[in-house]
Amino acid sequence: MSLRTPRPAAGTARSRPRAGAARRAALPVATAALLAGLAAAPVQAAGDGAAPAAEGAFERVVLSPTATPGTSQTITWRTPEPADAVAEFGPASGGATTAVAGTGTGEAGGGIHHRVTLDGLTPGTEYRYRVGDGARWGAWTTFRTAGAAGEPFSFVYLGDIQNDITSGAAPLVRAAYADGADAALSVHAGDLVNNPNADDEWAEWFSAVGAGTTSTTNQITTPGNHEYDGWELSGHWTRQFPGAGNGPDDEDLDGTAYYTDYQGVRFISLNSNYTNAPWFDVRDWLEDQEVWLDRVLRDNPNRWTVVTFHQPVMSNSEGRTGALVRAAWLDVLEEHDVDLVLQGHDHSYGRGNLVANRTADPSVTTGPVYVVSVAGPKMYEPSTLDWRLAGAEVRTQLGDTQTYQIVDVTENSLTYRAKTQDGTVVDAFTIVEDGAGKRVVEN
Repeated sequence: MSLRTPRPAAGTARSRPRAGAARRAALPVATAALLAGLAAAPVQAAGDGAAPAAEGAFERVVLSPTATPGTSQTITWRTPEPADAVAEFGPASGGATTAVAGTGTGEAGGGIHHRVTLDGLTPGTEYRYRVGDGARWGAWTTFRTAGAAGEPFSFVYLGDIQNDITSGAAPLVRAAYADGADAALSVHAGDLVNNPNADDEWAEWFSAVGAGTTSTTNQITTPGNHEYDGWELSGHWTRQFPGAGNGPDDEDLDGTAYYTDYQGVRFISLNSNYTNAPWFDVRDWLEDQEVWLDRVLRDNPNRWTVVTFHQPVMSNSEGRTGALVRAAWLDVLEEHDVDLVLQGHDHSYGRGNLVANRTADPSVTTGPVYVVSVAGPKMYEPSTLDWRLAGAEVRTQLGDTQTYQIVDVTENSLTYRAKTQDGTVVDAFTIVEDGAGKRVVEN
């Protein structure tokens, strides 16, 4: 049976000094009167004399999930120079559209970033939108709001892209999105790039994933250690991936720890990069998230739960350990019977479970499934040592293997497949939850 039993409250998260406030200061943009007017004014459908699309002026358009993706949508983009921030949207079927004023969020990598959240949307509905400055506009594109819990959908999961992106990672990433063309979401488990503030690497990442993906489907991103420069999170991160705004009360975790509920699945991002926390803050970094995670899981109304973070609870490669991360979070993940824990960092592939979750049938287990994967070409030697130290077992382990993962979600099952670039399935299982309880079945 499912073990979604609440554990005793662990207390409340501590608030720490807002040391990063200056680096997150928003860049002023248009006058308040202009923005207020745009926010309130409905406009007619395209083709009534609007200025033509400004090629290249509005780039790196990303959809990021809100806490309520059925009724709201966050959009980010950047321009080469300061500009007003406006999004225009309406039903994809046509008719009048509405302009909404956004905000500038600052400069990173030589570009000025912008953000807007569309509210009052209808669940399960396709919308068209474009971003611009009120006079010039980018191209029209579409997105679909989340529907009702239990409606089937799929998502793509990618481990570290990170290195040699254009020639080494992009072919696999493009194969993933060709295979998962109908995927509603993407889950990125950190280390999207190798050098956190290298704008040319971010350009490669956006090219690999593709504007047709980032601008049409929500990107659930969790940062890796390579998104940090020492203690500092990349200036690109929250400007491109702002999160859902419902994480722990700790500004150092803004945009990195959050959750969103999508059609019966609670997706949770945690920040496991304690190695990039100040030495005096490592314990609070993990404990604040432990308390928050326990509360978010205890109050979870969804049938399914997917948690993603970068540095794993059970390391999958030689010379690495997940000891601190699992000391903080493993009990919470197990006690609330999380379904999938999707991780990166170790540049190898591994999937397993706690030994305690075996059943009499060797092809069936219970409890959470822990996965480590890598999409890019950088590889380490896999090892089972840390799994065994944690009381866990490896079900599938691969070295020198780049994979992408597609997960199909229905009301009663999660079907997971890991594939190589040519579409070969190298690992597969199904999590079933029905009247007989929850079980994980090898495929």
